[in-house]
Amino acid sequence: MKTEKQKMLAGEMYDPLDKELSDDRTRCRNLFFEFNQIKEEDKPKRLKVLAQLVPEAGKNLWIEPPFYCDYGYNIKAGNNVFMNFDCVILDVMAVEIGDQTMFGPGVHIYTATHPLNAEERLSGREYAKPVKIGKKVWVGGGAIICPGVTIGDRAVIGAGSVVTKDIPNDVFAAGNPCKVIREIDNS
Repeated sequence: MKTEKQKMLAGEMYDPLDKELSDDRTRCRNLFFEFNQIKEEDKPKRLKVLAQLVPEAGKNLWIEPPFYCDYGYNIKAGNNVFMNFDCVILDVMAVEIGDQTMFGPGVHIYTATHPLNAEERLSGREYAKPVKIGKKVWVGGGAIICPGVTIGDRAVIGAGSVVTKDIPNDVFAAGNPCKVIREIDNS
């Protein structure tokens, strides 16, 4: 029989109040609380706590506090990733962020979702869908990336967009819902 954590990571309905998951979230909250309180001049300490919070990070991950996430261990960030102030990642499932990707302030990424059926939703159980963001992507401030979305390499997402569907490589996309506006020549 699968544990609730195994169900969560497989994208199946699971109980988020499970003790193991609750303990994992408490550990994460304590780490991001510590991270968010570290003074600007103490960058070595900030980087040490960040490495504990997001252990699957490449070189030069930089996140401006405050930052919030559910677990941290489901975030896989490439090299030279930058997140501006007030980013939120609900990493119930994998969130992959490619090399040299930048987030403006207030970017939110959600993998967690809930059943549309009211009775199923009221059970308290939920599920998740992974999010994948390519290399050299720029996500404008205040954008929301919804569960199950893939954003292609070198794409630019306009500020305030709500990304509900996949976005291809080399495009500028914006809006609510986010749609491709034009192609970008990255040759």
